[in-house]
Amino acid sequence: MIFKHIIAITALLASASVNAANLSKHDTCANAPKYIHRIGADLRGGYVASSANHVAQDYDETGATKLHSAMSAHLKYSFKYSDVTRTGRLYPDTYQGIGLSYTTFFNNARTGSPINLYLFQGAPIIKLSPRLSLDYEWNFGASFGWKKYNPDLPPVNIIVGSKVNAYINLGFMLNYRMSRQWSLTAGIDMTHYSNGNTSWPNPGVNSLGARVGMTYTFDDRTKSSLDTPHPAVDPVKPHISYDLVVYGAARKRMIMLHDSPELLPGRFGIAGINFSPMYNFNRFFRAGMSVDIQYDESSDLASYWVDGTYGDDIKFRRPPFFHQVSAGLSLRGELVMPIFSINAGVGYNILGNPDTRNLYQVLALKIHMTRSLFLHIGYQLNKFENPNNLMIGIGYRFHDLR
Repeated sequence: MIFKHIIAITALLASASVNAANLSKHDTCANAPKYIHRIGADLRGGYVASSANHVAQDYDETGATKLHSAMSAHLKYSFKYSDVTRTGRLYPDTYQGIGLSYTTFFNNARTGSPINLYLFQGAPIIKLSPRLSLDYEWNFGASFGWKKYNPDLPPVNIIVGSKVNAYINLGFMLNYRMSRQWSLTAGIDMTHYSNGNTSWPNPGVNSLGARVGMTYTFDDRTKSSLDTPHPAVDPVKPHISYDLVVYGAARKRMIMLHDSPELLPGRFGIAGINFSPMYNFNRFFRAGMSVDIQYDESSDLASYWVDGTYGDDIKFRRPPFFHQVSAGLSLRGELVMPIFSINAGVGYNILGNPDTRNLYQVLALKIHMTRSLFLHIGYQLNKFENPNNLMIGIGYRFHDLR
């Protein structure tokens, strides 16, 4: 199963890279390679913090070890666009690829031993010297092999409620180029695991730690391609583009009945649409405002609860359709890189029932399949702490002049 996912994501990444490379219209050497391939390995260790420790403490009387630490080993393939391409000259030293890692929390009887399969991208933030730079790297993917919550099977694990969880990682590291082929990295590392509120429980696992890694670059560029001067790249002119995103998901829901929390059986459907005029300031950044409309099948159910029904037999009268629709405005900012964009926003629902009229936050990854078409993988919170739902969909960009 893992290898099927690897093949599928590799094909997706390869397709996206081909389409992104279509931006490179001014190659000066027809026989020069457009891609520079790399392979690397990381070792990461961290302190497990936040909700994971808080949950684990509730079960110490069983004699189980608290979750204090985690360690993971990573194997990664990536590529860069060479400087014979327009993309490579617009985004020098930016790399992207696919990674596979094994994680242990040193308490595998409770948590399992997750295997992470993920996409990643990194780039220099600032050049400190010809050989040394401060870089960032994000990872986003799926984590398999968790032992999910089951109250009938000790030791109890109420950290995650599903065998597959989302894996999100952000690192900042010093990158020292020891030679043309070899690089050494070392820095700090932050990781989050969550099931996106698709199952319960979902407090998630958070860790903060350190990382060290080595990367080998297969630099097979010919001498002529290195010595040939390349024309200056045309800058990205400031302009307004328009993103239209349609998405869906499923979620679990807990509501308050007579001041007591009640976890509802089953999952509830989500559907939404975002329309976002965005001003492109330069090649790296765009920002604007988004009109966000969402239908949530679980919204406002407490108002239509049939009194006296609980548990698996709980019943509700069906709310009117528009009682479960919310509409809001959000401010959005987006980091723009080859193949991927990272979009973040904060908004407020102006229309909707009291259940949805609140402050919400959005974080999304866009994977560009063509110049205008992209996949959208996002997550929505409210009040900066309460999980709402995933946002899995497709988007289209109008009037993109890049």
